Amino acid sequence: MDEVFAHLAVDFPHALFLRVEAEEQPEISEAYGVTAVPYFVFCKEGKPVDTLEGANPASLANKVAKLAGPANVAESAAPASLGVAAGPAVLEKGNPEEPRCGFSRKVVDILKQEGVEFGSFDILTDNEVREGLKKFSNWPTFPQLYCKGELLGGCDIVIAMHESGELKDVMKEHNIPLRQQGSKIEEPVISESANEQSTEAIGLTKAQKARLESLTNSNSVMIFIKGSPEEPKCGFSGKVVHILKQEKIPFSSFDILTDDEVRQGLKVLSNWPSYPQVYIKGELVGGSDVVMEMHKSGELKKVLTEKGIIQQESLEDRLKALISSSPVMLFMKGNPDNPRCGFSSKVVNALRGAGISFGSFDILSDEEVRQGLKTYSNWPTFPQLYYKSELMGGCDIVLELEKSGELKATLSE
Repeated sequence: MDEVFAHLAVDFPHALFLRVEAEEQPEISEAYGVTAVPYFVFCKEGKPVDTLEGANPASLANKVAKLAGPANVAESAAPASLGVAAGPAVLEKGNPEEPRCGFSRKVVDILKQEGVEFGSFDILTDNEVREGLKKFSNWPTFPQLYCKGELLGGCDIVIAMHESGELKDVMKEHNIPLRQQGSKIEEPVISESANEQSTEAIGLTKAQKARLESLTNSNSVMIFIKGSPEEPKCGFSGKVVHILKQEKIPFSSFDILTDDEVRQGLKVLSNWPSYPQVYIKGELVGGSDVVMEMHKSGELKKVLTEKGIIQQESLEDRLKALISSSPVMLFMKGNPDNPRCGFSSKVVNALRGAGISFGSFDILSDEEVRQGLKTYSNWPTFPQLYYKSELMGGCDIVLELEKSGELKATLSE
């Protein structure tokens, strides 16, 4: 829910999103009747108007959208007017066969994986509908997933619902039939010669297709870029190379500028019109935007681990790497420029006042690290300050060292 909450804050910049640690702010928790977490309170003009208890991404998104500013429905394009109100429908860029953005492709792939039959509308074909839907749904981005006329959310919400199993539950609640996993749709038998003719009809011969498939499978991670990893010929290719190197992912590359047959053929084979293209074990992952989003969310490393391309890092190894990432390392709530608690702010001010350079990690951004550090260090609270991978202590110890004038000397030994 942290990720969903963060994305909603970005999608609705005119609304104010605040997060409170229930255990650390008992007065606030009591004032709003918080008995379990997560617990969301929706306020308007300083007064609570609605609440939501529990992890329910779709309900959270709808309540935020409803409160953040109702639209004039009469002037907006409604899903019903598009003929998609009866069942699940994706308002996307492109169509299910040819999504025109990575986020639309992700939503389509999830619905197919869940066995959901759905309708779609390409918002790129009608700007009036595109802008009208933003007002109708009070949701500023695409894709948008509706079920029986009700907005479920965008790409991030759908991913969160899919991972938690809630998406399937919502479909069942709306009596949407789901195709069972493993069931197959009967297809006509196609002879080899007919298959070759079909391939030729879309611009590829059987030999060309075989060559392209051989190239995409020539390494576990294969990128088709403009230029080389050492000298990318476009910014997007450079970004993908940088991400893979940053993640320490072994990969091979192919310069599509050196072979126009490969360049044009891959567009047909992958149904992806631009470059770079990234493949994992022969399967297209996407282009620059998709890879950047996966890297940012941590999904890229997760997929590579699941595919057996990289080894899963243990929590202890990860904690050791974080602790040793800077000689002076502070684990805090928020970041040095925007501390999220008074104790973290005091430690930051003490370190800066002593002229000490330090690295930091926001423990609110990663619950696994947050809980793991408590056990690893045998220290139950935050902030935690480490020097040369050894725990110095929390706020009280740092302030005591500052008061005695020993802080800088202690962190310089």
